[in-house]
Amino acid sequence: MTSYPKLPATAHDEVVLVCVCYEDNAPKWGGVLERLGAGHEDATIPLDGGVTLRVAHDVAWDRVPGGALPALLPAGTTAAPVVAVADISAVYGGSGLLLVDTRDVPGRGVRVADGRLASVLRQLVDGKLEFADLVRGMDRWGRYEGDGEEQATPTPTDVVRTGFPPLPAAEDLTLLVRTDFHDDEGWQAVLDSVAVYDDEGDDDEGDEEEDVIALRAVVVDDRAYEGLMPGQVPALVPAGPSTVMVALADAVTMSEPDRPLYAVDLHDTPGQAARVALDEAGSMAANLEIANMDFADFA
Repeated sequence: MTSYPKLPATAHDEVVLVCVCYEDNAPKWGGVLERLGAGHEDATIPLDGGVTLRVAHDVAWDRVPGGALPALLPAGTTAAPVVAVADISAVYGGSGLLLVDTRDVPGRGVRVADGRLASVLRQLVDGKLEFADLVRGMDRWGRYEGDGEEQATPTPTDVVRTGFPPLPAAEDLTLLVRTDFHDDEGWQAVLDSVAVYDDEGDDDEGDEEEDVIALRAVVVDDRAYEGLMPGQVPALVPAGPSTVMVALADAVTMSEPDRPLYAVDLHDTPGQAARVALDEAGSMAANLEIANMDFADFA
């Protein structure tokens, strides 16, 4: 597990803006600061409505996933309900800052356009807007009230229970996590189509039909994860090794003929979910691993 320095403490009406994109050990902001009306030396950025962004950068935060950020807030402080993140997508893609939930379901994220940022943060701080409202209102690109198409499968905002243990590492692989334990035959049917990796890194190839890429996965079959929902996943994934994605096998997976998994984004919009048929999940993971496609292409 990679160890990261803590984020700075914030005062009332302050939200941390953390850079997780670096080049030659220097923060890479792209046009983020300019779009917010700030300079590279500014420690704080006042926004319309009275919320202030507290700028934070440290090369040790390079590429830290959004899901890991809530755990980096100082203990014992009254934290804002979100952390704002300048990541690769915001810096190079101009897709808006990533806001990461720190209060309701820590670790899940939504992108907010620059022009909406001040208003959204004000409403979140005042409690007039919940993070779940952002999730329900995002398009398939993970942008709150964005102009993209709707998600094919809306990302759920409900939580069955809390208190899940950390998930294991799965470097360059998918974590396949069983979350429903009422259908052993359905679960076995899932496993029969998966290339399962054990602790030594060896794989037991599942059935592989023509033109079907088997899902290469580390399997988690543990009742400790019963009821785990997509939004809760990012905070449980180890921040060090690069897990490609997490796929949840829930009651829908077990009961439907094409065994649709709940694929969960860990990078562009942490916690965003998409239903993907089991025989397409291997191709999805392969394309995400080489950055040939974005999670939104499947959402």
